[in-house]
This record gives sequence, structure tokens and C-alpha cells, in this order.
Amino acid sequence: MSYTSTDFSTKEISEVKYRLKSIFGGSVGNLVEWYDWYTYSAFALYFSPAFFPNSNPTAQLLDTAGIFAVGFLMRPIGGWLFGSIADKFGRKKSMTLSVLIMAIGSLIIGLTPGYNQIGIAAPILLIFARLVQGLSTGGEYGTSATYLSEMATKKHRGFYSSFQYVTLIGGQLLALGIQLILQNWFLTPAELHDWGWRIPFFIGAILSFIALYLRRHIDETSAFKSKSSEDKKGGIAVLLKYPKEVFTVVGLTLGGTIAFYTFSTYMQKFLVNTVHLSKETSTTLSFISLLVFAIMQPLFGLLSDKIGRKPLLIGFGILGSLCTYPILTGLASETNTTIIFLLMIAALIIVSGYTSINAVVKAELFPAEIRALGVGLPYALTVAIFGGTAEYLALWFKNIGHESYFYWYVTACILISLILYTTMKDTKHHSKIED
Repeated sequence: MSYTSTDFSTKEISEVKYRLKSIFGGSVGNLVEWYDWYTYSAFALYFSPAFFPNSNPTAQLLDTAGIFAVGFLMRPIGGWLFGSIADKFGRKKSMTLSVLIMAIGSLIIGLTPGYNQIGIAAPILLIFARLVQGLSTGGEYGTSATYLSEMATKKHRGFYSSFQYVTLIGGQLLALGIQLILQNWFLTPAELHDWGWRIPFFIGAILSFIALYLRRHIDETSAFKSKSSEDKKGGIAVLLKYPKEVFTVVGLTLGGTIAFYTFSTYMQKFLVNTVHLSKETSTTLSFISLLVFAIMQPLFGLLSDKIGRKPLLIGFGILGSLCTYPILTGLASETNTTIIFLLMIAALIIVSGYTSINAVVKAELFPAEIRALGVGLPYALTVAIFGGTAEYLALWFKNIGHESYFYWYVTACILISLILYTTMKDTKHHSKIED
């Protein structure tokens, strides 16, 4: 059968629309899930006294950061559960279920009374809600990374896959944006501390149900549909046949996840607690810097399609190892908001060498029958151990009077990942997605 130039053009446009619709549906759900996850961190400055009455602000943040870390304990279980579902029953079913569970976690936090009303039951319910959210988030990463990578074309896979972190960062931006609106136009600081912090959790639950609807109407990937029933058995037993790839995901993630959580999630608290900026100024700087960060992701993803994934990872490893300590030290002692902002942007440019492409690199390591579990489980384990504890360690070092120890800790972890980056193959040229 032959096509005229008009026929081919129409067919090509239809193909692009199909991919964009699928990537949009998958990405919007990813954005909502990460909004729900990061709302906890963004509003911890306001709701921590409600659950942990204490006169010491650092101690309050330490308590909420501890529960933030507890949420990460469920992420490996979520990575295993939803990764197995994605490999056995489809990427679409797994992503739909994970966003539904996230909605439940947000509703629990929004509805839970404070310590003064129900005593110890308040922090217990908060912990339970974070465990539920951790389960959902643990499954989201591996499945959405797999889905976006499989939906993208080989030529532009780095570009399309970078939108996972665009929406991940977008979730943070949405949380901070709502915080800015509430801070500046609708509520007083007293109202935010009293009851206003519940609003974003209710918004998150509503958005989760919208994302649920969108995900129910996206298409399954052809990579999954083409698998035989034998291939769809998957599971841990199959994953154990790929020890080198699993180790690569762990090493790839180690330095990147700590750097990401340090310069994105923790940075807002760092600006208030260490740099001594106001909460409003801290939120504004965090919002603008993360907006720039989100815009950078597709640009770095596009660059990886041109020059490969490995050069970007090595660039992150070298610059992260050399610049993390000077940047954090400079921020801690700086008072000029313009210089503070520029230091934040410099850090996020460096981190973009990892964030923009890490999802596609991991997806390119595994064959289709084990891809979602292979990406999701070792990633979730590494993030739970290192990313989830980064904020807690930073606050703990500050609490004992040795905050700079954390700067060296982040540097050391990036250096370890750099060693792996220099020895691994460039997955752009050795991708298993085409197998």
C-alpha cells in the first residue's frame, strides 16, 4: 500500500497527536501525585505545631521531617507492588490505581484534627497517611518512567521522558504556588497556622480524582501489548536475572536523589531556618527557581538526544562534587536575595544533568517484561534510604551544631555516583527498549 505526501502527513500528524495525548495523560497524573507528596513538605512550616507542640522550631521541623522520611519507607513496597502490576497487567492499570491511593492519603491529612483535639492520635494518623502516600509514590515513578519512555520515539526519547521531572517539579510548583496565593491574598499567617494549611490537601484530593479520569482514558503502550503471556509473569525472580542493571539504577540514583531533595524540597526550609529569610520570601524564591528548573528539563533531555545520556550524567557528577559545598556554604552566609537566587539556580542547573534523563536511562536498561519493576524497585529503595533521609539528616546536623557535615555528605554521595557514571555504557546507544 502506498501513501501520497498528503496521506503520509495526515498519518504522521495523527501519530504525534496519539503520543502527545498519552504523554499528557501520564504526565498530568504524575504532576498531581507529586503535588500531593510535596504539599506535605511545603506546608510543614505551618502545620508542624498542630501535630507536634514544641517551642523549638527546629525540633518541630525535625519531627515533621521524620514523618516525611517514614513515608519513604513504603516507597520500595510501592515500587515492588505497582511495578509488578505494570509488568503483569499493564502500565495504565498501575498508574490509575496509584493516583487513586494518593487521593486517599491527602484526604486523611486534610481531615485529621490536631494534637490539642485528639492527642497522640493526631501524629499517628499523620504517619498512616504518609505511609499511604509513600506506597502510591513508590509505584508512580517506575511505572510512569516506563510509560513515557515506551510512548516516546527513539529519536526524541530523552526529550519526551524529561517531562516526568517537568511534572514532578511541577507538583512542587503547584504546591508552592497555592502557598503563595494563600499567603499573599487570602489568609493571614495566623489563619494558615490554624486551619489554612488543610486547604492544599483537599485541593490535592480533588486533583487526584481528575487525574484518575484522565488516566482511565489513555492508551496502553505497544511494548506491553506486544509481550507474550509468558513474558508477563515478571516478578522478583525475573528481576534477579539482571543484577548489573539493578546495581546501575542504585548507583545512578544515589547522588542524584540526595542532590535533588537538597536543592528542591529541603531548600525552602533551609532558607528559613539557616539563611533566616521570611517564610514568604523563601516560598517566592523557591517557586521562581523551581519554575526555571522545570523549564530546563526538556532542554537537557533534548541535548541528551543529540550527544547521549552519559555526558550529562558525568557533567552532573563532576560539578556536583566540586560545587555543592561552596554553594551551600555561600547560601548559609549570604544576605543578598539576588545572590541567594543565583546560587540556587546554579545548583539546579547542575542537578538537571541528572534529573532530566535519569528516568529514561533506567528504562533503557531493562527489557519490557521487567522494565517497570526494574526501574521502580531499586530506585525506590535508594530514594527511601538516601533521598527520604536527606532533609532529616540536614536538620539533625544543624540541631547538633555541625550543619556543614551535611554539605560534605551530599558531596560524597554525588562523587560515588560519578564513579558509576564514568564506567557505565551510554544507554542512548545500548537501549533495550528497541529489543
